[in-house]
Amino acid sequence: MTNRPGRRSVWAGAWLALSLTASAAPTALNIDQFDRQKHVVVLANGIAMGVIEMGPKHGRPVVLIHGYTDSARDWAPLVSSLDPSWHLILIDIRGHGASSKPECCYTRLDFAYDVKLLLDRMHIARATVVGHSLGSLIAQSFAEFWPERTDKLVLVSSTGGIHAACPDDGVQTMDFRSEIIKLKDPIDPDSPWMQEWWASPTPVPAEFIRRQRVDSAHMPVQVWLAVLEQGLSESDLQATLPKIVAPTLLLWGEKDPIFGPRQRCALIHALPNAQVHTFTGLGHNPFWEQPETFAQVLLPFVNAP
Repeated sequence: MTNRPGRRSVWAGAWLALSLTASAAPTALNIDQFDRQKHVVVLANGIAMGVIEMGPKHGRPVVLIHGYTDSARDWAPLVSSLDPSWHLILIDIRGHGASSKPECCYTRLDFAYDVKLLLDRMHIARATVVGHSLGSLIAQSFAEFWPERTDKLVLVSSTGGIHAACPDDGVQTMDFRSEIIKLKDPIDPDSPWMQEWWASPTPVPAEFIRRQRVDSAHMPVQVWLAVLEQGLSESDLQATLPKIVAPTLLLWGEKDPIFGPRQRCALIHALPNAQVHTFTGLGHNPFWEQPETFAQVLLPFVNAP
């Protein structure tokens, strides 16, 4: 695996300059520049995984795991606000982005095992693992089953499933399941459903979101459904969460339409020693909406002794 020096600083400068313009929308060239850093690594189980590496090889390893129907590009708005001494490892989980899209095997443990095999391939003994949404469930599983490989754990827009101490509060969350099971190939990236799926309560660069929609529309419906039924199952979360021993940070946007107060409560009760922060006014993707504010909370936790 090769590092590409200079790309990180070029992208960071480009994103910052664009974010200060009136339109705040990155051009296709800038997004392409970020995407070109991606290379494919074949894991020991035969899965080909899309990977972007940034920062020095000897730096603190930080694995960033994106959410359902997303890709490593998810983290593009955030990377310029992160510690340049970190060795960032941004991945496409199986079924997504440039990674393999097999017919089967999309449980959260399948995803987590891919991460473990990637770290084996990179000869990284321990890493901080940051996961968003579905990626947070993958990160949970990694920390549960490979605690010796987990330095710190950050769960963004996550859930603890159902906990007896967290009764139904009546808060309505997004019913994405009923819409996803209706999907047929080919998916229209500009359909009302896809617009809603990628909506944000605060402004996010339009071209970035458009490219995200287009990429997710290229995922076969079979993969959408397999991940929905296997990887997003919350039925066993409470049973395995007590296995987590790594220092943990829980982050949510106050206006997250997918994981509401009840789901957050369940995770907080399961991990009573975790640090918790909620971003006022932000939604399911706080690191897109206010990346610098997000980084101000993330960096001290990850860099703490």
